[in-house]
Amino acid sequence: MSAAQERTRPLVLVADDDEDILSLVSLQLERGNMEVIQARSGDEALALAEERLPDLAVLDVMMPGLNGYEVVKRLRGNAQAATMPLILLTARAGGGDASYGYQVGADDYIKKPFSPTALRERVEALLARSQ
Repeated sequence: MSAAQERTRPLVLVADDDEDILSLVSLQLERGNMEVIQARSGDEALALAEERLPDLAVLDVMMPGLNGYEVVKRLRGNAQAATMPLILLTARAGGGDASYGYQVGADDYIKKPFSPTALRERVEALLARSQ
């Protein structure tokens, strides 16, 4: 039995270098009965994702070290993490940004500012589809 199958509630990785956003997203997901692990950089996010194999990751695009796009690319290239649902969260609102996010393998792309409740609903929908 895998670690994911042993979990009683979904494990979600949230990565953002903005402490307020990190806290807001984490709190909202914890209210939705999810266990949350946090990263403050792309490098930390990648390491945690490969070590803990969360059920889903919410990744800020603009982070120190590896950016969110690069984390998505590397996770898609990792056999164990390749099918993990990935959401990019960003203030970058240019038309090509979302398109590029999907091209590198993101499952969803959410622009800041965002509704915390809507974010949780999208996380729940992706988790339901991936089970």
